[in-house]
Amino acid sequence: MIQFYFLSILFNAVSGYALAMEDKDREELLETGPYSSLNNETIRLVLGILTLVSGLLKLLSSIQGDIPIIGDLLPAVLGLLVGFILIFDYYRNKTSIGSEKSELIERIIAKNKRWLGFAAIASAILHFLFPTVLFL
Repeated sequence: MIQFYFLSILFNAVSGYALAMEDKDREELLETGPYSSLNNETIRLVLGILTLVSGLLKLLSSIQGDIPIIGDLLPAVLGLLVGFILIFDYYRNKTSIGSEKSELIERIIAKNKRWLGFAAIASAILHFLFPTVLFL
């Protein structure tokens, strides 16, 4: 469906930007710039949920003339990952109880968070420009 295609592109781009611009050097830009609301934890949680849901729905639907599941695999998987990271960040900031699994996830995510953000932005741009290319 075209609606899920649009939502996937939109949420991957915005969520990717939220993750890519999360470094301490870029906090000033996020605090004073036009995207300062991306620092709000509640907005990041809602954005994460919407990105995760659109990634899941993108796996289940395809554009007419495209191969189901495989045709939109990369944007859907990146949407699932980026949405999970945003939700996990909210969970991590709100709880004081740590477990071994959450610490392991934290170490894996902390190293790759920025690069997954850039990959989600690139995927959104490529997915917008080439709608029926395999894996995009």
